[in-house]
Amino acid sequence: MKGLLRLILLLALVGAGVAWLVTRPRTISDAEVAGLSGDATAGEAIFWAGGCASCHAAEDASGDARLVLGGGQAFPSDFGMFRAPNISPHPEHGIGDWTLAEFLTALQNGISPEGEHYYPAFPYTAYRLADRQDLADLHAFMITLPASDAPSLAHEVGFPFSIRRAVGLWNVLYLHDDFAVTGDLSEEEARGRYLSEALAHCGECHTPRGPLGAVDRERWLHGAPSLTGPGTIPALTPDELTWSEDEIAAYLNDGFTPDFDTAGGHMRSVIDNFSNLAASDRAAVAAYLGIVPDAGRAGDD
Repeated sequence: MKGLLRLILLLALVGAGVAWLVTRPRTISDAEVAGLSGDATAGEAIFWAGGCASCHAAEDASGDARLVLGGGQAFPSDFGMFRAPNISPHPEHGIGDWTLAEFLTALQNGISPEGEHYYPAFPYTAYRLADRQDLADLHAFMITLPASDAPSLAHEVGFPFSIRRAVGLWNVLYLHDDFAVTGDLSEEEARGRYLSEALAHCGECHTPRGPLGAVDRERWLHGAPSLTGPGTIPALTPDELTWSEDEIAAYLNDGFTPDFDTAGGHMRSVIDNFSNLAASDRAAVAAYLGIVPDAGRAGDD
């Protein structure tokens, strides 16, 4: 019996060690980004495509106020309440003293400068697919924005989800290095995929999630329950979104549907973002949505 107990203890210790190793924070070193130099002018387009203001500016902010990224917006979920932090260039409360390597580590690996896992309510799962030069440009632009001294508000997440290290295991299971939509794409479709999947992270809202909160890539853009109120977030697959490419591109610019309805809820902020992009980018997103697999192909009702 004592031998069996020793074996169980040994296996438990080995398992704990393996888990600790597997879930360790992975960082990007200064040496890996030594050749990158950010361009703030180019970074402004990445800022709008990435939707930074939609979560990190004050709720209902408009105009220049959308450039003050003091955080505070709340996002309810099945795991607790998440709050967007201050990502303004304030050196204490924001990201003003972050290095480029720390910035990229946060956006692509979900790790803070202190070596702590971020919760995947922060869409590093999408930004992971972004080109590092684009993110270097984004960093260069963001440090030119107004600094806010508003302290970041704490999340309200109960046990066991409050164990940050466990997010490392979630990353092992669900962090992908490939796009959801694959195949032979035209240059315009590939551009639209990059904007939609890597930067604008459309799938975070428009795709159903599994029991552990990961987007279900088998039902990509099939629509999902709203987290902020009653109703659903619509599907963006061609069999559900039957607008023409021109109509989709126009909607992304002005928020008017072909029936002259207007964008509501969080989508209003998304429209504000996309209206700052080049017309060719909005057209590229429309082209991409035309090649997303239909919801009906996966047996959805």
